[in-house]
Amino acid sequence: MLLSRQRRFPRAHRSVPAARRFALETLAEWGYRGREDDVRVCVSELVTNALLHGVPPGRELSLVLVGDGPLVRIEVRDSGGGNPEVRDAAADDCGGRGLRLVMALADDFGVTPHRPGKSVWTVFAMDRAEVKDGEEGRGGVVERVRTH
Repeated sequence: MLLSRQRRFPRAHRSVPAARRFALETLAEWGYRGREDDVRVCVSELVTNALLHGVPPGRELSLVLVGDGPLVRIEVRDSGGGNPEVRDAAADDCGGRGLRLVMALADDFGVTPHRPGKSVWTVFAMDRAEVKDGEEGRGGVVERVRTH
C-alpha cells in the first residue's frame, strides 16, 4: 500500500525543526525504523536549502513523504528558480556541504524541475514494522503549518 503525506511550511527558519518533527513522526506512525538520524539530517539540509535559496518571499515550501514498501521518498518542493548544485567546499568554507552530505546519507538523490520551482528529493531503504489496518494514520493529507 502506497502511503503519502504532505505538509506546507512558511518561509521561516523555525520551519526546519517543524519539518524534521513532521517527517520523523510520520515515518514512526507508518512503522518505518532504523534511519531516523539520516532522515533528520537530510530533511534539515533540504528544507534549509529551500528556505535560503528557493522559497520566494511570501511563499511556502512543501515537504512530501511517500512510503512504498521498503522505500521512503522525501521531497522538498519550492517555487523559486535555480538548480541545486553539489559543490566541493574548501576546508574553511562555512557552507556548501549540505547536498554532498545528503548524497552520502541517502540511497538516492535528485532534482525534478517544475514550472515554477523544483523538487529536491531523496530515497531511503528502511525497515518497516507491520502496522495493522487502520493504524497508518492519515495518508494523503495535506496540512499547513503555522510556526508563529
